[in-house]
Amino acid sequence: MTLAATTLDEKKLQELEEKFDPEMRFRPTVPPALQIVKWLLIALSCFHYYTAGFGLLRETTHRGVHLAFVLGLIFLVFSANKKSNEQPARHSLLSPGGVPLVDWLLGLACAASVLYIPWVFNDLAFRVGNPDLSDVVFGSILFITLLEATRRSMGWPLPLIAIGFTVYALAGPYFPGLLKHAGASWSQMINHQYLTSQGIYGVAVGVVSTYVFHFVLFGVMATRVGLGQLFLDIAATIAGRYAGGPAKVSVFGSAMFGMLSGSSVANAVTVGSLTIPAMIRVGYRREFAGAVEAASSTGGQITPPVLGAAAFLMVEFLNVPYQTIIAAAVVPAFMHFFGVFMQVHFEAKRFGLRGLTDEEMPRLKESLRQRWPTLIPLVLLIGILVSGRTPYLAAFTGITSCAIVGLTTLTRGNTLKNWLALVGLHLLLVLLAFIDLGQQSDWIKLGLFAGGALALAAARFFAGLSGRLPPSVLVEALETGAKYALAVGAAAATVGIVIGVVTLTGVGFKISYIITTWASAIAGGVATVLPATLVNTQGLTLFAALVMTGVVCILMGCGIPTTANYIIMVTVAAPTLVQLGVEPLVAHFFVFYYGVLADITPPVALAAYAAAGMAGGDPFKTGNMAFRLGLAKVLVPFVFVFSPSLLLVAKGFTWYDFSVTFVGCVLGITVLAAALSKFFLVEMKRWEQVLCVAAALLLIAPGLVVTLIGCAMTLPVLLRQLAAWKLGRLAPKPAVS
Repeated sequence: MTLAATTLDEKKLQELEEKFDPEMRFRPTVPPALQIVKWLLIALSCFHYYTAGFGLLRETTHRGVHLAFVLGLIFLVFSANKKSNEQPARHSLLSPGGVPLVDWLLGLACAASVLYIPWVFNDLAFRVGNPDLSDVVFGSILFITLLEATRRSMGWPLPLIAIGFTVYALAGPYFPGLLKHAGASWSQMINHQYLTSQGIYGVAVGVVSTYVFHFVLFGVMATRVGLGQLFLDIAATIAGRYAGGPAKVSVFGSAMFGMLSGSSVANAVTVGSLTIPAMIRVGYRREFAGAVEAASSTGGQITPPVLGAAAFLMVEFLNVPYQTIIAAAVVPAFMHFFGVFMQVHFEAKRFGLRGLTDEEMPRLKESLRQRWPTLIPLVLLIGILVSGRTPYLAAFTGITSCAIVGLTTLTRGNTLKNWLALVGLHLLLVLLAFIDLGQQSDWIKLGLFAGGALALAAARFFAGLSGRLPPSVLVEALETGAKYALAVGAAAATVGIVIGVVTLTGVGFKISYIITTWASAIAGGVATVLPATLVNTQGLTLFAALVMTGVVCILMGCGIPTTANYIIMVTVAAPTLVQLGVEPLVAHFFVFYYGVLADITPPVALAAYAAAGMAGGDPFKTGNMAFRLGLAKVLVPFVFVFSPSLLLVAKGFTWYDFSVTFVGCVLGITVLAAALSKFFLVEMKRWEQVLCVAAALLLIAPGLVVTLIGCAMTLPVLLRQLAAWKLGRLAPKPAVS
């Protein structure tokens, strides 16, 4: 089977995701649970879709409805024991629809405890600081069921971290030294975690319920209408015919598909299902093929315009427009994919791997003819984001546009009525998005939207209008999109417990002090062994703090998802970096990028393990190789801390600093890729590798002087490589017998 002949099979992709992603391993159900869960998931998607387009509810109510759906559904969708998923579902009195009765009761109890806060909202101001018995009871129910829901959807690490922080809050007087504090009673902790917006109902849940859910749904809808396949065809056309073509297609395809998914595992499964078999076929080792896809796929969380869920949290934490986050992410994302691409290129040259043949290449002209309308939703989404509208309105417009494209256009042979429906409905959609219709705007917009929907239904029924997708596929996308958002919703609420403890006890300031003290001690020790002219104590202190922060991010990311990792580290570690003089935007990006690295860092490298499973390679070796391929993502965060101009929108941006840093990074990443691949123009000798690694670090380091020194260090290697390459070209070729 060729890359050109392979298309994305949504059912197969869903099976692969459930196999390799613990957050997607859903329990089998039978009626009536099957229908109940399906329509609850669709209702959750419809709730978010409606509020994104026609106005959010009051903050507490909006978060409450979202969380009640998410946590209640987790008890129906995820089993208490993963092994029970392997057993066929059976309906019985104690297990209605294959879901144990206790799970139904836990789901209802959890949902009721969440909705209790919106129910008593009018009296909430009088309860904060003086909770009554019902507050403590309902808060305790939510606290316990939330931890269980999180354990079911993503495993033990995050609940254990939350429990550890809770123990710290309750047992403060028993901790030694700086960590000692007055302690809190259970009632006081429930008051802070449950009745205020500093805990479970905090900013993390708010961002997931107003931003993240909508973009997850948009990614699913865009994939269903065929945009992901178009991206893969474009990537294959750009890079497929060159040396090691399928691996380069993986890099380009993951970069483009990452604009939609914002998920490392989803990216690896979707793109890897096509590129990994092709990579193995042209000669790449199985572990390397899986590693290429895993390393490329982790870029999905840092690729504009969608990015990962953490990007939307940055908007809230930093109080900056989403456009600022997008602009800051552009260059670091490029560096990541460039680093993977160069290693792939040198690996292909070293082993003489071929590209795709004409028969294996997709026909881009035919693909564009079939799928160009699928670009409309992405163009609209980006346009609305850039215009300054809210991200959730942009997602609403993108989702609606996906539905219009799916219901009104055919893959080929569109008639006049198809084009009229496509253009007319999109004009109405743009009107809804861009025009303020006065004080009753939401009601007027709802009327126009309903009119457009009725017109489309009438056209399909009376005029025989048809599209590339039946309505049932779009309904299924609503169900799948909600399923994808369950785990991240539980994680956001559980991380709220951690944030609540930090704000309740002030432990964040204490940890910042500890990190700063250790970093200063390390810097002082290093300063004693270096010449005084080379010592910058402040810079050494910052560097040591960055290393410690990065290591903690990677270690924490081994057990918890990127979003939760980012929130915890922003709460605990980012203030330390800001205290050392790092701009908040830069500090948040540093933590974000190191959190994403966890998806390719053994022993818990979900993207690498998913890719290894599809490649049939060793998971641990694949993870190690993926980490090597992603080294640009390890180094670049240090660069933009010391040269913030690389983020484009950071304070103090100058074109001079940006140009020097950008060129140095490109050269340094290229030299480092050659050293790691043991090949540049010809096979590298050991001394060349060592010299190139040292030169790469100098090239990547900000500053013109160190960049020039790095260039000078690469000259001997370059001259030797050129001489050997010319000698190889002049050598007589062996006769073909």
